[in-house]
Amino acid sequence: MMQVKRAPLADQAAELLLDRIRSGEWALGAKLPGETTLAPQLGVGRSTVREAIRQLAGRGILSSRQGAGVFVTALDASEDWDAVLQRVDIAAVIEARIAIETEAAARAAERRTPTAMRTIRRALAARQREHATIEDYVDADTAFHRTVIEAAQNPVLSELFDSFVPRLRQAMIDMLRIGRHTDDVADRAAHDDLAEAIASRDPETAGRLSRDHLESLKRGLT
Repeated sequence: MMQVKRAPLADQAAELLLDRIRSGEWALGAKLPGETTLAPQLGVGRSTVREAIRQLAGRGILSSRQGAGVFVTALDASEDWDAVLQRVDIAAVIEARIAIETEAAARAAERRTPTAMRTIRRALAARQREHATIEDYVDADTAFHRTVIEAAQNPVLSELFDSFVPRLRQAMIDMLRIGRHTDDVADRAAHDDLAEAIASRDPETAGRLSRDHLESLKRGLT
């Protein structure tokens, strides 16, 4: 069986799985074999298989059902989500972040658990530290926002964010490299305030703070 031979491995694994679905190996509604079966077939590790499945879930091809497995929900994709994201400009990326993260922040304020709040605070502390490179800063920022998404306990928002992260990361790096950024003090305060609104279970304030922060990023592009 054909195996993955070049990076990025998760992208290659996702395409091979999609090819097998297109070829009819698994019918609509069929359950995929487990990671331990797929990993040696594709020549990758189990973590790479999980990432490939996550990518295909973000494109509507697969669906992971907790305790049941992974199922085929579509036999093809109208267009590769990554290809769509590669064509859009930074402002469009930020607009999509607003749609996803404003809702997630509000829901996180309603649903966060003590454990989720501790995770948010740890990620916030990591984000607020000095970073050696732009890439390190963007990764820490993304990790913080990912904890907010997770605290919302909405798997659809989580899947959207995860499928969006590669383009989001590059867009934010590009923006910082061209010197477009909000004031550091205001930026840190905005993230501190967001974490506190979630801790206080104040969905209206959390949603507003998330939107205001991202809108300020968008305005910085002009």
